[in-house]
Amino acid sequence: MAPIDRAEIREFLSSRRARITPEQAGLPVYGGHRRVKGLRREEVALLAGVSIDYYVRMERGNLAGASESVLDSLALALRLDEAEREHLFALARAAGPETRPRRAQPTSVRPVVQQVLDAMTDAPAWVRNARFDIVAMNRLARALYAPVLADPRRPANTSRFVYLDPAAREFFVDWDRIADDAAAMLRLEAGRDPHDRALIELVGELSTRSEVFRQRWASHDVKYHRSGQKRLHHPVVGRLDLDYQAMEFPSEPGLRLNVYTAAAGTPAADGLKMLASWAATHDLTAK
Repeated sequence: MAPIDRAEIREFLSSRRARITPEQAGLPVYGGHRRVKGLRREEVALLAGVSIDYYVRMERGNLAGASESVLDSLALALRLDEAEREHLFALARAAGPETRPRRAQPTSVRPVVQQVLDAMTDAPAWVRNARFDIVAMNRLARALYAPVLADPRRPANTSRFVYLDPAAREFFVDWDRIADDAAAMLRLEAGRDPHDRALIELVGELSTRSEVFRQRWASHDVKYHRSGQKRLHHPVVGRLDLDYQAMEFPSEPGLRLNVYTAAAGTPAADGLKMLASWAATHDLTAK
């Protein structure tokens, strides 16, 4: 299998370098006008403890053979966060002469997983793969994500909804942040598995059809999606400010469980009860 495109490595490293000023890195600044934004290559090499020639080779896309200690030093020099560090190491693994293909992303769950979802009656819960395909949901999640599921294409994909469906801007109160996060998480997954054909096709579709996605994809930002708050405007029950937790299934590689909750006594908790009553009177059996 061919190694990852060197442009991916070059653009990631150069974009991380560009965001750090010499002052932030604790380096002296000599002279006046600097022709480069952020750190120069030689300054990154100094901070990482490698030769300038070696760093130049790395930034040109040659990470093959880079040791863990060198990558750690580079991550520190570029002030990478946890997700960015993982992305750097994934790019280095993919830069080797041959990479073992990962298992295909699952598009369904075992019956026992669906049973777990169905047992969660008071909280919307759904399972996605790394491409953001929705592969399983409970009744309340189907009610909550009714706008996402309005598109008959299956599996439903939340990134496709965010970027290609005008309804997304109404559904997600913080649409700009959601759009940033979606592109960053897809970029992280592309580093983990650059040869996932379905992921490549999804990114190609979004790039072709959405200028906003192209801009965010070009930033090379990466991010985890573990917990936080989602502010939604549901067409039936109105505003819902929900807490979410995203968890991996150790027994189901490639799948993540997302659960939405609201603190007792809050308007969002009342909204979820209203949503559950609405769901009970509508046919929401389709995924």
